[in-house]
Amino acid sequence: MSNKNTIIRLLGLVILNGLLFLTGCNCSSRDPIVPPVARKIPRADTLFGDIRIDNYSWLRDKTNPEVIDYIKAENDYTEKMMASTRTLQEKLYKEMLGRLKETDTMAFVKIDDYYYYSRTVKGQQYSIHCRKKGSLDAPEQILIDLNTLAQGHEYLDLGADKISPDHRYLAYTIDTSGSEDYSVYVKDLDSDKLLDDRIAHANANVEWANDNQTLYYATLDETMRPYRLYRHLLGSDQRNDTLLYEEKDLAYYLNLSKARNKRHILMNLESNSSNEIWSLEADRADAQFVLLKPRKSQVKYYIDYQDDRFFILTNDGAPNYKILWAFVPFTDTGYWSEFIRERDSCFIEGIYAFRNYLVVTERYLGLLRIRVIGGPAYASQYVILPDPAYHIVPFAGSNYDSSIFRFEYSSPLTPKSVYDYNMEKNTLTLVKQNEVKGFDLKKFQMERFFVKSGDGAMIPITIVYKKAGFHKNGNNPALLEGYGAYGLPTDAEFSTMRLSLLNRGFVYAVPQIRGGNEMGREWYDQGHLLNKKNTFKDFVAVAEYLVNRQYTSRENLIITGASAGGLLMGAVTNMQPDLFKAVVAEVPFVDVLNTMLDPSLPLTVTEYEEWGNPHDSIYYEYIKSYSPYDNVEARAYPNLLITGGLNDPRVGYWEPTKWAAKLRALKTYDNTLLLKINMGEGHFGVSGRYAEMRDMAFEYAFMLDVLKMK
Repeated sequence: MSNKNTIIRLLGLVILNGLLFLTGCNCSSRDPIVPPVARKIPRADTLFGDIRIDNYSWLRDKTNPEVIDYIKAENDYTEKMMASTRTLQEKLYKEMLGRLKETDTMAFVKIDDYYYYSRTVKGQQYSIHCRKKGSLDAPEQILIDLNTLAQGHEYLDLGADKISPDHRYLAYTIDTSGSEDYSVYVKDLDSDKLLDDRIAHANANVEWANDNQTLYYATLDETMRPYRLYRHLLGSDQRNDTLLYEEKDLAYYLNLSKARNKRHILMNLESNSSNEIWSLEADRADAQFVLLKPRKSQVKYYIDYQDDRFFILTNDGAPNYKILWAFVPFTDTGYWSEFIRERDSCFIEGIYAFRNYLVVTERYLGLLRIRVIGGPAYASQYVILPDPAYHIVPFAGSNYDSSIFRFEYSSPLTPKSVYDYNMEKNTLTLVKQNEVKGFDLKKFQMERFFVKSGDGAMIPITIVYKKAGFHKNGNNPALLEGYGAYGLPTDAEFSTMRLSLLNRGFVYAVPQIRGGNEMGREWYDQGHLLNKKNTFKDFVAVAEYLVNRQYTSRENLIITGASAGGLLMGAVTNMQPDLFKAVVAEVPFVDVLNTMLDPSLPLTVTEYEEWGNPHDSIYYEYIKSYSPYDNVEARAYPNLLITGGLNDPRVGYWEPTKWAAKLRALKTYDNTLLLKINMGEGHFGVSGRYAEMRDMAFEYAFMLDVLKMK
């Protein structure tokens, strides 16, 4: 519908309502719900001789009351438009809640003489972190009750909780705004009281020296980049802390970790394409960090220690990574020897050193495999896993001296599970599997296959659906989810909330499109910088395959993605808006060109290596050609639900807000367009398990309403 026709229709409704009022008819419940309109304040930019007009740049200033008023008006409009789905939202929420074991205890972790675990209590949003000493029958000691810490806050995130080596102190980091600006607290577990130590404006992570009195932490610069490393002595003021290192290159972030043997603290200075690691002896709190290998363009390396040696995972001359080893303390790379060579068919993701074993995680045909090396002559064996597609999270805190490797596992048909793999006996033990009430995996089917993209690339895809009532006739509703960026893998995993869609006949599909690393380094290279459009083309090819093979149809296909996956949503919506019935874009990175032109924003400089630097005309033109905000046109768009967070440091709230405003001004068809900005949260949305279910029930209600499903 054209803007002219829309105005005529609204004027007609106004006149009609006026006549009804004069005749005494009270029809206020049928008044039209008119969307807010963001006023245009043209701002012209000139770069490389190209004049660009950005009518909505004023929305970046959240100190302007008019901006907040506009966002509130959008939220109010969304609430009114979704009012008819409130009963459905409540039904979906109760379904999700009904599957949840609300009072539950997670798998314990034994460290020295203590058993650490977390648990949840019915009616409480957050977990409670606890421990027992000596045995599981011992009295419980509560370390942190996040529900107590959350009182008075709309949002709460626990960044890290680190126990001192003697188990007396707990250092933890808290963010209460979603801005990822953390504060560090220290609790004396003997007295159950907080110390006076407070560290502000810090990164999420901290590490203990082995003297139990010294903490290492990083602070943030004005772009929210961790860049300064400090040493803090318990009982001292933060202003007196010792500055150990400052990273001045804006492309590099400072991260801390502790080697698994607990004898070394590691400082990793990393950009998107290179890094360097410094090591400090954890037994010597006053020691200096030692550089292992200087940074080198396009080279990354990661290390882990055994007793007298360390292993190095690196892509130096090996795009799919290889593993080297050296005796401690040889930092001279001339003494580093090859342990596992690079293979074209396999991408090595991680290494985990135990006293007698080395665990290697590697990607083969898109799936993560666990390889254990150890014993006589460093024999190698793989962990056998039960599903054709799955998601694995290795537990980095597994006891260094143990022969047990723990990992978290799930698949679209396997609820989140904790497994212990005995590396000595080659046995796999299920420690805990989340209880999902009413779920019967036999009622569902999972498929994994490959779809050919336009240039011949074969895209892995995993599909799951309920067997009863499924037919390849195009009538099935479908949800297709995508990401494809930063070399991050997209794995198929379990979701209790998603069962509300599967039980209603939805087909759920997740492809591993280019831009991730699922098929090796080349898979990533073919999906970023000047190859970024391959990511979008892969996703469209998968969507067309699902339609052509009648898993679903254009009228039944909904797509979703978050952050860089939101960029994907915006790009493919511009490319083929008639291919999708609806789009759910969460915290979408859609104002790509403007953001990458502004080095003062968080992440911009370091992400030049992901998207390209638009101050170079080649990258400017390429980014401009796909940036969703810059390519909105007067055309028919599918139904859209767009979300954001007012405190988001990664994707500024103004990106989804500007995109929605421009879409609303230019779209030519009367499909639904909703913008929902969370006013007290950041990039990762609401916190708290019940709040998360409420949010998901809202999104699912939007999908079901668009498809006219009850």
